[in-house]
Amino acid sequence: MAGTLYAGVDIGGTKIAVALVSEEGRIVRQARTPTPAGGGAAVPVAAARLIAELRAGLPGATVAAVGVGSPGVIDRAAGRVVSATDVLPGWAGMEVRATLEELTGVPVTVDNDVRAMAYGEAKAGAGAGFSRVLYVSVGTGIGGALTRDGELEYGAHGTAGETAHLLVPATGAIPCGCGRLDHLEAVASGPAMAAAYAARTGERLPLPEIAARLADDPAARDTVHGAAALLGRALAGLAAVLDPDALVVGGGAAQIGPAFRTPLTEALHAEALPPLRALPVLPAHLGTDAPLIGAALQSKAALTTRPAPHTTGPQTTGPQTASQTGPRTTDLQTTSQTGPRTTGPQTASQTASQTGPQTGPQTTDRQATGPRSGSGPERG
Repeated sequence: MAGTLYAGVDIGGTKIAVALVSEEGRIVRQARTPTPAGGGAAVPVAAARLIAELRAGLPGATVAAVGVGSPGVIDRAAGRVVSATDVLPGWAGMEVRATLEELTGVPVTVDNDVRAMAYGEAKAGAGAGFSRVLYVSVGTGIGGALTRDGELEYGAHGTAGETAHLLVPATGAIPCGCGRLDHLEAVASGPAMAAAYAARTGERLPLPEIAARLADDPAARDTVHGAAALLGRALAGLAAVLDPDALVVGGGAAQIGPAFRTPLTEALHAEALPPLRALPVLPAHLGTDAPLIGAALQSKAALTTRPAPHTTGPQTTGPQTASQTGPRTTDLQTTSQTGPRTTGPQTASQTASQTGPQTGPQTTDRQATGPRSGSGPERG
């Protein structure tokens, strides 16, 4: 496929996914690889390798920019990870933009992964057509974001839409990422539901297996429905403050489906102020493609307008990176020779639909047919 494409990168604790995305927000080709065990600097190297391999399979196409959805608190102006949990070792402090621009030779934009998801849904998914939308991602943790007229809102301190640390009238089975047990993430995230089920039954199972038991296992139903209802109650209060047109729920755990979304919606509407009792609660349409599409479209937008410095950490000083002195126009076709070599596992015969443990990058060609829905309750 000839033409201009944008690379979206979704970095997770267990996998790195990369997609080449059209100007309209359709995935043309994508690949994934396990996240390097050591984390740190090996992560952008692995991402750059995937970008180069995908680009090599599309003669005549130009990759104009790269967008990254990253876990942690992101200094968007610098493209740096201000802080991150131990889910991704050595990630805090990583200069993602500078490193990837050096490896790929094209401009790079970096944002939090949940905000990348929200941007994708706002532009090409469930949030399209609404004015003010609250997004909630329920997976390994709980994240949130807010958009107005298709653009992200960050707030004065970069926390607009954040949901993980909302107080709840319950004690979680595991701590929130901040250490508290009375925060929403401690009771409604995927690991929190798995821990609550283990406390009820003595059986430790991953959330996908718990979800598979919903029809016949009362403990599974009580655990999932209870977590969803607490999430709905907390979001009712947040909705009263933000007054959105719609709520979009995504992330791995949310893909359990109606068994999760229905008790969430019922609890939200029961607790909400009267004007909000018909607030649409929508499933994310793009599935696990949302952060890939969102990050790619963010990189497209940044070619003309760099993000305003809504930062949550100290600004970096010292020599400017290439992204700070203006976008470079060099295409990956000519610069990938200076990036990571593609001498690792071959990807041509592998597809993203393969099952079993991943031992190397997997690649999928897409004929620009639009985003696919993700599957499975947990997102890597």
